[in-house]
Amino acid sequence: MTRRFLFVLGSARRDGNTELLARKAAEQLPGDVEQQWISLAEHRLPDFEDLRHDSDHVRPAPDSTTGLLLDATLAATDIVIASPLYWYSVSGLTKRYLDYWSGWLRTPDVDFKATLAGRTLWGVTALAHEEAEVADPLIGTLNHSAAYMGMRFGGVLLGNGSAPGQVLRDTAALARAKTFFAQEAPLARFPYETPATV
Repeated sequence: MTRRFLFVLGSARRDGNTELLARKAAEQLPGDVEQQWISLAEHRLPDFEDLRHDSDHVRPAPDSTTGLLLDATLAATDIVIASPLYWYSVSGLTKRYLDYWSGWLRTPDVDFKATLAGRTLWGVTALAHEEAEVADPLIGTLNHSAAYMGMRFGGVLLGNGSAPGQVLRDTAALARAKTFFAQEAPLARFPYETPATV
């Protein structure tokens, strides 16, 4: 299967530091790798309603925002969550997108979990702190989401930046971006799992 990267931009700001860092990493992908970029600020999902036990689930229309994101997610071999660190986790726009995954698990004729199993989830984030540990909740959210779905997790590319364009002065992050998508992405695991239990 030809690799197809979906970049889900979760910033409320266009051309923010997270997007700039993601684009630097994407520049290193081979030319035959397809890329699709979707800004959640420009394609706003409606409030998520948890209707697991309350209604029939139908596949969203392909020309709706929800249908666009579902189809793009299903078509991707690699999903890159590019979310700035907002209050130590993913942005609200990003969280809403991930909440929709639970609805898509119940969408008929989609096999959402089976389709994503074995594919790869990546993260890119810019943070204002020098200390990378403050991004642990964001990393945990993405790792655990990948583990639940049976996906691989390539980790999170971290960069430092608050003011517009500041991440482009983070030489260490730019160096990591050059090889970020070339690294091996292991099967995601929950912290309590060991190879013998899965």
